Amino acid sequence: MKLTILTHELKKGLNYTERLTGRNLTLPILNNVLIEALPNFLKISSTDLETGIEWWGLCKTEEEGKITIPAKILAQVVNNISDEKIEIEDKNDTLFIKTASFKTQIKGFTADDFPIIPQFSKEDFIEISAQELKEGLSDVVDIASMSQIRPEISGIYFVFKKDLVNLVATDSFRLVERTIKSNNYKNSFTDEVKFILSQKTTKEVINILQENVGLVKIYYSESQILFETSLNEVDHPEINLISRQIEGNYPAYKEIIPKEYKTRIIIDKESLTKQIKLAGLFAGKINEIKIKNDKKGLEILSRDLDLGENSSTLEAIVDGDDTEISFNYKFVLDGINRVKTKNAVLELQGNSGAGVIRDEEGIDYIYVVMPIKK
Repeated sequence: MKLTILTHELKKGLNYTERLTGRNLTLPILNNVLIEALPNFLKISSTDLETGIEWWGLCKTEEEGKITIPAKILAQVVNNISDEKIEIEDKNDTLFIKTASFKTQIKGFTADDFPIIPQFSKEDFIEISAQELKEGLSDVVDIASMSQIRPEISGIYFVFKKDLVNLVATDSFRLVERTIKSNNYKNSFTDEVKFILSQKTTKEVINILQENVGLVKIYYSESQILFETSLNEVDHPEINLISRQIEGNYPAYKEIIPKEYKTRIIIDKESLTKQIKLAGLFAGKINEIKIKNDKKGLEILSRDLDLGENSSTLEAIVDGDDTEISFNYKFVLDGINRVKTKNAVLELQGNSGAGVIRDEEGIDYIYVVMPIKK
């Protein structure tokens, strides 16, 4: 191969692809990226066998070819280059890198040993705003928790309906659902499309969407999912992220979300956040805070036998019964921090039921948290 590419383009491609590589002792080839010189494009691929990423960048290709190169050393070399352009050439399984003021060579391996990344049929598709999908996924991705017994709750549950998207995650102690209703959403399916994606892969999806202000296309099969972004300059993919789905059926999470409440509290999000953080300083080893309400407002209490105790009162709009209930303050903070409106809504089902946190409009975001029971 022989090509010339802008340095910032090559850095961008390695930033996306190098993340999947690591110290794999059983299959050292997975610590490499596959570099391919194609007509007008440089293609870089990486995989951990569960997820694969392919990136394309515009370049001036003089000779086609491909080689696999250790990802870490290549990224470290390229990230320290300040010249505008980079010339790349391979000879005898060695990659030669040259700029106006710098040259180096890195020993590589034959491309024949690199795992094949599956190709996709692109008949049925989903298209949605990259930024809206990224923001929705960012709100749910950290809630999922690894579970060997129930692997399905280790991932993020995607539900694509005809006119909206639900993104769901749970760790058994809390559950979050973010709904996306977008003018930039369309699809070609007749039935709902549902799948579970691992937390790790979902974080990679968020990463590839960080700087993308356009649309992302999603293609699907029975066992795999493909996310595709496009180049701005030409009609060609920029990134393909392909991943296996997590097998199994996601829990019937709608049944977990309370349909009614006994107490509804509307309260300033910023004030509530500050007081819960303060109460957390005295929350003890199990992070317990107590929430009490009457018709006038909300009281937050915490106590640590070694440090002391804390009590604060907040004004709020309260509808319903007086309640006294304990929660893990970190879980409550996680729910409040995802509220996008000025006020947060807290719904309680008595002194022992689940708490529900919503946006003030109450349509795009639901966060369910289980209480601490004595």
